[in-house]
Amino acid sequence: MFSKNQIVPVTIEDISDTGEGIGHVDGFTLFVSRAVPGDTVRARILKAKKTYAIAKAEEVLTPAPGRVAPECPVAGSCGGCQLSFLAYESQLALKQKKVEDCIRRIGGFADVPVLPIIGMEEPRAYRNKGQFPVGTAGLGFYAGHSHRIVPTASCGMLWPGHEEILSAVREYLAESGAKPYDEETGRGLVRHVLMRKGFATGEIVVCLVVNGTEIPAPETLWERLRKVEGVVGLCLNVNREKTNVILGDRLIPLFGKASVTDCIGDVKFEISPMSFYQVNPVQTKVLYDTALAYAGLTGSETVWDLYCGIGTISLFLAKAAKKVYGVEIVPEAIENAKENARINGLANAEFYVGAAEEVFPRLVKENPAIGADVIVVDPPRKGCDEKLLTTMLAMAPGRIVYVSCDPATLARDLKVLCAEGYRLERVQPVDQFPGSVHVESIALLQRMSNTRSKEITLDVDMEDYHRIKSEGR
Repeated sequence: MFSKNQIVPVTIEDISDTGEGIGHVDGFTLFVSRAVPGDTVRARILKAKKTYAIAKAEEVLTPAPGRVAPECPVAGSCGGCQLSFLAYESQLALKQKKVEDCIRRIGGFADVPVLPIIGMEEPRAYRNKGQFPVGTAGLGFYAGHSHRIVPTASCGMLWPGHEEILSAVREYLAESGAKPYDEETGRGLVRHVLMRKGFATGEIVVCLVVNGTEIPAPETLWERLRKVEGVVGLCLNVNREKTNVILGDRLIPLFGKASVTDCIGDVKFEISPMSFYQVNPVQTKVLYDTALAYAGLTGSETVWDLYCGIGTISLFLAKAAKKVYGVEIVPEAIENAKENARINGLANAEFYVGAAEEVFPRLVKENPAIGADVIVVDPPRKGCDEKLLTTMLAMAPGRIVYVSCDPATLARDLKVLCAEGYRLERVQPVDQFPGSVHVESIALLQRMSNTRSKEITLDVDMEDYHRIKSEGR
């Protein structure tokens, strides 16, 4: 049994979903922050339980192959970028193994190819969105597994120039008397600073999440922000609940635009601060091109995009499909999706608001003739609801394209689908989040008795795929 502050040597064997190295000492499991697989470290026990302990690496005795000194000055203290201690090639290898292990161990797919992960040429400054908590300790990021704020002036994963926005907000808070929010008491005004950039247009919108409906002297903040290159708008998000959820339900525009315009390929999007939008536009293009290829569209298909967000995948697919239906639970996202369809001149995309597991079955029941040739799902980390999986199986589409941010729940859901008449063709990992433990994957399932549409050959690159499709083969 361990005791708090005890120092123990441990070799790190694996890594958790939240980025702690995993090791074992005398039959106990240790979750060790600031350690990566292959390290041998001296670990200080922070919290001891009956069968496991939480610890942090005090000293690296033997470094793992690929261990590097992180560039970020708050690496290890900040809760983000858990893999900043590894060279990028080693990060990719770790994520590849994570996806392969889940597909084979949880899903039971021993022979399904997990393709080599697609990484980035430049795995820094890729994020188009930043969320910075504000508290009595300052403005920065949360430490791992806590709401203790680690003050920081910048983040290497965000675009250059965001530091000016943080500086402007700090100066405003100091001069205006707007008090930071205190999670313990529920008092104070400013909870978070959210900023979002459209990389294709350069537009930036800044949003303060507040415990109220107004801020003192908002024009003072706007005067500072509008001097920052790219800033086109300032708005408030109202969150008066005593909760860990960052955003509330109400958005109040103050100055300029309340959304940014961005493009993925030749599809244009309007994105509000409250809408889900992939944070890595470079890899999102890779992800969506893969989804389009896997969907195998010829122009005659009816496609359902479940968990559609602001219609990003939907509108990609609509350019090649007969009809696309999108479903999303966030009303503001559906409004964005409808507007995005209008902006892009796509009349063959319809969007519905509500939980996918409720709306999809209802719409199918009301109009069984709708049908589904292809279903695309991009669920949250918890995966697909059981009711939704059941409805998908009842619809019996020729293909299912599953986009996932959690390989464990992906493998679980694939196992369910493949037990009921589908064959898993392949899984493609994509590194959407360099520096972190998270990895996106995209899987193609083919219905084994496929009478709706012919199978497609996918052993081609994207250029060849579009050429074959244009030739009608």
